[in-house]
Formats: sequence, C-alpha cells, structure tokens
Amino acid sequence: MSQNHLETPEDLLRFQLRTAMTMEEDSLAALGELAEAAVTADIKKLFRHHADETREQIANLQKVFRLLEVPESTAPSPSTKGISKQAESLIQRSEKALRDQITLSCALGNEHYEMAAYEGLIIPVTAMGATDVLKLLQDNKDQEVHTSEELSTRLKELVGA
Repeated sequence: MSQNHLETPEDLLRFQLRTAMTMEEDSLAALGELAEAAVTADIKKLFRHHADETREQIANLQKVFRLLEVPESTAPSPSTKGISKQAESLIQRSEKALRDQITLSCALGNEHYEMAAYEGLIIPVTAMGATDVLKLLQDNKDQEVHTSEELSTRLKELVGA
C-alpha cells in the first residue's frame, strides 16, 4: 500500500502506524548491534531484554493493524535510520572504554523518539474512541518509558552522575 499523498486524518494515522512498524523493526535490528558493541555483560543483557520487549511491541502493532482493518505494511522511517547510523558512526570511532556509554546514549535517544511516535498515534486514536487499539499503543509507550528510565539510570551509574 503506497501512500504518497495524505489527504485525511485516517490517511495520516495509517501512515504513522506503518512508520511505527518500521521504527520497531529498525529498533530490533539496532538492539542486536548495540548488544554486540556493548562491553559490559549487564548492558548486553539490558539490550537483549529490550529486544524481547520490542518483539512484543511489534506483535501489538500487528494487532492494531487488524483491529483497525488496515493491511499490515511498513513505511519509511528516516529518523530511526538516522539514529542507527549515528550509533554506528560513534561506535566505529570510539575506544572500547566508551562503548557502553555510547550504546546507552544512542539507545536512550531512540527510546525518546519512539515515545513521541507513540504519543502521535495515541492522541488521534483516543479521539476516535478506539479503546482496544489505545490500550495496545499505550502498552507500547509505557514499555518505551520504562526502558528509557532503565537506560538513563544505567547511564548515570556508568558516568558517576
């Protein structure tokens, strides 16, 4: 399904939903790369745990597509591609001693983007009164908020803040 021109709020919602699916798929791939780049075992474990949550979030989005009777598909997500490229660039140019800090910082930036993306979906879905869809999207956002808090806490511990 190609949506090159958006004319209605429904078109926009469908496009944003498709972008959210790409966002989560990109995040899942990035989490594997971040886990590999991280040095500390607990940080590697944190990324693997979040990958499991991301798989749940993808499953929730698949349910949202079905509930809204929208064909499941993806749309470009240049923001998540850019966040991943930034992480890759920083990892490549850094000393091993900085890798944990870099991976946590990059993951934190991605979480904040994901929280904003879900908020952009939650607001119109709330206005639609689609409570079953709202619950799935809110569950995803809540996981993103929790992960952001975990990443921030671990980063603060790492840098002694």
